Amino acid sequence: MDTFYAVAPKFIFALGLVNLLTGFTIFFTCRCVGSANIGKQLMQKEWYKTFYKHHCVIWKIFWPSVIIHATLAIIFFGIPS
Repeated sequence: MDTFYAVAPKFIFALGLVNLLTGFTIFFTCRCVGSANIGKQLMQKEWYKTFYKHHCVIWKIFWPSVIIHATLAIIFFGIPS
């Protein structure tokens, strides 16, 4: 159990970074961004088109990360009163 208390905060922090990164990429690969002015300009770039195609894959990383992050945070830090 001592190992859990030593590793949990680091794992929670790392998952928080994954959440931020995937949340950011989900926003920029959102289908509605493609119709915005910035999206129209980005859609002309080949690297963005490739990046844009991975929107659904990013969700598959995001949700498990959020669920594990939240569960560990509640277990480790508890529910604020």
